[in-house]
This record gives sequence, structure tokens and C-alpha cells, in this order.
Amino acid sequence: MTETPEKPLFDDEAIEAARITFARPAVFMMGAVKMDGLPPPDLPEVAFAGRSNVGKSSLINALVGQNHLARASNEPGRTREVNLFVLDEQIRLVDLPGYGFAKASKTATKDFQNLGRAYLRGRPNLKRVYLLIDARHGLKKVDDEALDALDLAAVSYQIVLTKADKLKPAEVDKVTAQTIKAIARRPAAFPRVVATSSEKGAGLPQLRAEIILACKT
Repeated sequence: MTETPEKPLFDDEAIEAARITFARPAVFMMGAVKMDGLPPPDLPEVAFAGRSNVGKSSLINALVGQNHLARASNEPGRTREVNLFVLDEQIRLVDLPGYGFAKASKTATKDFQNLGRAYLRGRPNLKRVYLLIDARHGLKKVDDEALDALDLAAVSYQIVLTKADKLKPAEVDKVTAQTIKAIARRPAAFPRVVATSSEKGAGLPQLRAEIILACKT
């Protein structure tokens, strides 16, 4: 379930092909506040979800090698739309509204989180959701609702640990194993966890390859 030096998940050819794809132009397409504002489901989409301060924008920017494609902010809960980016006119990367610490009224918070849930249920071209979890903290109770919503929507989702550079390698291995165990019985959970660092680049080649593979299925 996890990558080892003896048995890598992806060979060099797959890693290089994914690198080339993600080096191609990526542009902001639109931000939608309602489902009927979304584009036609004519391209495969992968979505990124997670707590408001987990580093979704930073990860998207790191994957495509652009510092300012997705807007990163020190203000938790800034993403209140479904933001879509197009990679090489082949794949859409979707930034979903965060959860947990949104600085908005309860009504507004409910509205944009409900938009995220509606997106999960209503996009037939959604190939996978990448649920971002801070490696320093692992899965928390606040993440349970997101996991339940993903299972209910029957959307394949994969856990991505962020900020792994803040931990020692043995600690990363430990939280990875704990996370795999925690999601083992969840029906829609993909049985691999990718530990990443947007700052250092760790895990990004593997995540790019995971995304390409997901879009082909």
C-alpha cells in the first residue's frame, strides 16, 4: 500500500510522463458559487479538499510549478467557491471550499460547504478527490464529517499528507501507517496515502502520477 525503495508504486517512465504533463500550461478557469455555474463535464476532474489551513492552494501551485495559480492566504476559509484550473487543456484541478476554521458567518459557511458537497454528488466526470491532511496532526475528529460525506457520495478519495517536511522520516512513516489503518474500512477510500511537502517537493512526483492514473480510469 505504501511505496518502498524495493517496490516503487510508479516506474521512472510514469513519473516522467506525469512531470511533463504537469509542466504544461495550467490556467485559472473560473470560480463557481452554484452548481449550474460549473462548466460541462467534458474533461476529467480531480478535486482537492481539506481543512481551511491545510495548504490546498500551496499544493496545487507546487504540482504545476506556479507560485500564484491558486491563491494561498494566511486567512483560513478564504476559498468560498469551487475554483477550477485547467491543465494542458486535458485535466481540471478543482479547489473545493475548506472546512474547519472558515472566518465567515454560520450561514455563509454552511452555503459554501454545501456547495462542496453538491459538487461531490453531482459531477460525473470527477475521477478522484484528494483529501489533504496535515502530517503533523494526522486525521482529527473534524475530518470525520468530510470522510463520511465522501463515503456517502461514493466518490473515490485518497489521503494526501501535507507539510511532511516538518516531521522526521520515521514520524512520516508512522502517521502514514496510522492513516492507512484509520481508513481501511471506509468504502470509498483509496488504499494508498501520499506524504508531500509543497515547500520541499517531497511526494509531488508520486502524486502527479497518481492523478494521471486516476484520470485514465
